[in-house]
Amino acid sequence: MTDTTHRPDTVHALLADGSTVEIRLARPQDRDEVLRMHQEMSPEAMRLRFFAVNPRYAQEAAERICTPGHRGHRALVALADGRVVGVAEYTMLPMAPGEPVSADIALAVAEGRHGQGIGTLLLEHLVHVAREAGISGFTAEALAENHEVLKVFADLGLRTSRHFDGTDVRCTVHLEQDEHYLAAVDRRGRIADVASLRPLLRPRSVAVAGAGRRPGSVGRAVLRNLRSGGLTGALYAVNPHARVIEGTPAFPSVADLPLVPDLVVLAVPAPAVADVAGQCGTVGVRALVVLTAGLDTGQAEALFTCCRRHGMRLVGPNCLGIADTADEARLNATFAAHPPLPGCAGVAVQSGGVGIALLEQFGRLGVGVSSFVSLGDKYDVSGNDMLQWWEADARTRLAVLHLESFGNPRAFSRTARRVARTMPVLTVDAGRSEAGRRAAASHTAAAATPTMTRGALFTQAGIIATRSIAELVDTTALLHAQPLPAGIRVAVVSNAGGTGVLAADACVDAGLAVPALDVGLAGELRAVLPPGAATSNPVDTTAAVTADRMRSCVDRLAAHGTVDAVLVVLVPTALATGTRDDPLLALTGAPGRRPRPVAAVLLDQEAPVRLLASADDRPVPAYAEPQSAARALVHAARYARWRAEPPGSVPPLSGIDPAGATAIVEEFLTRHPDGGWPDPRDCAALLDRYRIPQLPWAWAEDEDTALAAARHLVADERGRVAIKAYWPGLVHKSDLGALRLDLEGPDQVRHAYRDLRARFGDRMAGVFLQPMARRGIELFAGVVQDEVFGPLVLFGLGGTATELLADHAARLAPLTDRDVHSLLTAPRCAPLLFGYRGGGPVDLAGLEQLLLRLSRMACDLPQLAETDLNPVVARPDGVVALDVRLRLLPRHAHDPYLRRLRAARQWRA
Repeated sequence: MTDTTHRPDTVHALLADGSTVEIRLARPQDRDEVLRMHQEMSPEAMRLRFFAVNPRYAQEAAERICTPGHRGHRALVALADGRVVGVAEYTMLPMAPGEPVSADIALAVAEGRHGQGIGTLLLEHLVHVAREAGISGFTAEALAENHEVLKVFADLGLRTSRHFDGTDVRCTVHLEQDEHYLAAVDRRGRIADVASLRPLLRPRSVAVAGAGRRPGSVGRAVLRNLRSGGLTGALYAVNPHARVIEGTPAFPSVADLPLVPDLVVLAVPAPAVADVAGQCGTVGVRALVVLTAGLDTGQAEALFTCCRRHGMRLVGPNCLGIADTADEARLNATFAAHPPLPGCAGVAVQSGGVGIALLEQFGRLGVGVSSFVSLGDKYDVSGNDMLQWWEADARTRLAVLHLESFGNPRAFSRTARRVARTMPVLTVDAGRSEAGRRAAASHTAAAATPTMTRGALFTQAGIIATRSIAELVDTTALLHAQPLPAGIRVAVVSNAGGTGVLAADACVDAGLAVPALDVGLAGELRAVLPPGAATSNPVDTTAAVTADRMRSCVDRLAAHGTVDAVLVVLVPTALATGTRDDPLLALTGAPGRRPRPVAAVLLDQEAPVRLLASADDRPVPAYAEPQSAARALVHAARYARWRAEPPGSVPPLSGIDPAGATAIVEEFLTRHPDGGWPDPRDCAALLDRYRIPQLPWAWAEDEDTALAAARHLVADERGRVAIKAYWPGLVHKSDLGALRLDLEGPDQVRHAYRDLRARFGDRMAGVFLQPMARRGIELFAGVVQDEVFGPLVLFGLGGTATELLADHAARLAPLTDRDVHSLLTAPRCAPLLFGYRGGGPVDLAGLEQLLLRLSRMACDLPQLAETDLNPVVARPDGVVALDVRLRLLPRHAHDPYLRRLRAARQWRA
């Protein structure tokens, strides 16, 4: 077993109380600090740690932990305010060849720091380092009375067993990262994240640094909003040239304040930001909001480093500010013109302009906000943090995001999947016009556009992705006011036939269904509507309909099992408008709650959308255009369908050999340090390690070997083979004429080989031979490792026209069973797989296995930059990959679920 020498960067992570610690590998200069931590332990803690009270043990531990270069040994330290507050170490155990690699571990936490989660956090990071080194298990010796450390192991989330021997207990921890472990990490991360955000969003005291004497300054506007908003805690201004600003006491510096504020809002010039932030950190401020824009690289680095060093959470820079409408805070630390209306929508945006627009729109609708965060340049606090805050906040029932970038998309997706099970998560899919990767070297990379990648994230996480701010507001209005539809069947009701037809068209265009109504239901409607009414679908009530008749019609439709939503289209007429028979009253005066969503289209309405107050306390969203209503309904229906499906799981796979695959990759990268395209033999070998089905193959570098290989591959002389030329860098063989098909007998094989050799000369390293596959549906499957999003699995129609037809769908790995089903049904060609026009279905189980194994291979091998299986031939009796191309790059594994705060390089990118 070769020990890894890859050292992780220093990282910062949150503890259970919301404070921050630094975690890194131990260094020789840490020896005195590690020794101090052990020497300050109580005699009882020393006995539990070393099984005896002996000062020499502390010295030996410090020496071992801080001496680098011991083979098979790693030690991590946790530091707070520059002092070591915890250590964790492992030492590999002797092993026989072929045995699983295990290591002994030891853990210690500083006196007085127990209960903060330091030991658990260190263990999570030690597990990560050990898994990189190929270690599969930990063992730890403890006294049976050491309940605290035994609980740490038990609660870690990994499979653990204990063996008692008198007063001692030996714990064995298996390091396989499964869903149970990730869920445990999620719970710990959520507790820590929410605790760290309390000083930011529910501060007990606030100071504004840079509140100017000039009425038009940003800092003064924030101070005014905080004061007028009724902030429940203490409020101060920081300005060396004033004693009072906006009726608020002012002090020369943060250090001069009468108390240490939880939150400081910075509206100072860019050159002063890092200095003021340093003052805040020194006195113990817990959170910063930096409104200042235009920081250069040095200023930005200094601000970020200061916040990490002092454990301050940071919103911004270059932001509009934050607000929280809870009674215990009443925080409006923004320079928006109008205060946010209290409500149920949590809002986080990167664009201040988008933030102002959403605050205005949600206020006008009456939806309001529970909390609002303008993330700005997003150095620290992100959409992921806000999702976890809203998840814990009982006031928040809608999560609204506008994100222009993702720091850790896989962690964000995991959090969003969990949160979307309890509340709708909405976003604007910004940046769809990006040109994509035009210079892609394979079909897979060509298909994997940024739009497709973001779409995969949104689809898998259950996020409602709209195409504009207006569409987001329209959808929010419906989700805020009405229940979720159970499906896509819409009943359209109108008091003017032509408008009903337009609304029906809008519904169908959006992806909804407008089916003919049940015969019995249609009869019920005829009995309550005026003579001459049409009761198919759309329902034309005629202009003579009264409020009572319209109410009876809508109530019957909303209660019927064949209808999922009701869309009422009304135009004003001289017959009833403004009277007690006005059909609009059917929507606003309903005596009881309708079980299915009802929306309205009022063609004379000026506002794009508004909420009509209703007697049942469930407002009815009214839209000026039927297209807006239809888009909102289809978003709600798709979200309801996603939420109704059980969460997926990643199925176990049999027969895979990740260690063997890693060895193939490492051997190739040893020969090609800059990476490249492995030859067909290595490609086939990698697929074999994951049991991905492929045709039999043979490699030949001369004519005689090619003839012998062809005879070996086919059962008789009439069997046909394919010959594919190969040289490093060759990707699109068909385009270059490097492929010969349907070769029968030795003469044709000989002629084809000679032709390829003459055509490509010494550039051709050899040929790859396979028997011709039987006909089937030609598909495409591939993987791209996105630098930010991780591995993306693509699937769709294959063959030579795969890029031209662009019939592809994508999902982020690792794929769950639900993801695979969604991936198979998403392309336009999907009906061909399930039996189109009487044809039998292909081997769907085989396709599912192929995609799951491809996903696992991509997750196991971060060096796998691109994988291209095209074509994959699917038949009723099996699935097989005919052609394989892989590209490998020297990359290290990255665990997106390891608890750590954002690093500087993430926001700099």
